[in-house]
Amino acid sequence: QVQLVESGGGLVQAGGSLKLSCAASGSVAKYNPMAWYRQAPGKERELVAYITIGGRTKYEESVRGRFVISTDSAKTTVYLQMNSLQAEDTAIYYCNVGILRITTYVPTENWGRGTQITVSS
Repeated sequence: QVQLVESGGGLVQAGGSLKLSCAASGSVAKYNPMAWYRQAPGKERELVAYITIGGRTKYEESVRGRFVISTDSAKTTVYLQMNSLQAEDTAIYYCNVGILRITTYVPTENWGRGTQITVSS
């Protein structure tokens, strides 16, 4: 079981930026795609972005152009740079290790505990 620990959450004003980090217990990103999900109050958890082993990325439409997912060179940490934050981005953000079926990211049960992002308008 991979251990994932998210950090970097907090309160930010609309238009501001935050960078989330997800530290994995090993170089898991060398062997698996990884993703950021979020869950807002009263809503289902949704995929925000994922990154493949080769560094290819894909984003949910509402964050495309504002968020950037990346990994460190050791493939032990996954980041989510969030810019131009909006109130609608308020949610708990979770890191996940997954698999790819063609271009579809499929989450596994390897989740972090999440980090809260609150955007004030």
